[in-house]
Amino acid sequence: MSTDALVLLKADHREIKAVFRSFASAGDGAHKTKGTLVNRMIELLTVHTYLENELIYPEVRRLIPELEGDVLESYEEHHVADLLCTELAVLSPDAERFDAKTTVLIENVTHHIDEEEQEWFPQVRAGLGRKQLADLGAQMLELKKTAPRSPAQPSALKKVVDAVIR
Repeated sequence: MSTDALVLLKADHREIKAVFRSFASAGDGAHKTKGTLVNRMIELLTVHTYLENELIYPEVRRLIPELEGDVLESYEEHHVADLLCTELAVLSPDAERFDAKTTVLIENVTHHIDEEEQEWFPQVRAGLGRKQLADLGAQMLELKKTAPRSPAQPSALKKVVDAVIR
């Protein structure tokens, strides 16, 4: 398995998008299935945004200062996703706005993923060497072991509150 940070992030993106597709194909009456899929979505997104916010974005911002604007925009996109995940975590799958809120989350995150992979990742790859990307990836794998899995975990809640305060 590669420890290249961008390869690992893309693997996370593929897993997240697979859950999005499963949700979209679940059908209108599949409340229980959709609830399970959204719980998985929330877990994947909570871990992924934590890794990017706590490790990847600060390092890219430090090592490639010209990407600071992109990093700041990504923090804001994560903030929106975090808020939606927090709301979905306590919303019943049969609630009137459950599907709509999940659809907005999927649309926002899909846009963010596409933008990262098409615009941001190539610039990061060009700006960092293989060793730096491998080192970042190794740190990611280590951090992933203790990353929050739910927006209700104290470290995840702190992240949301800090973003609101900024």
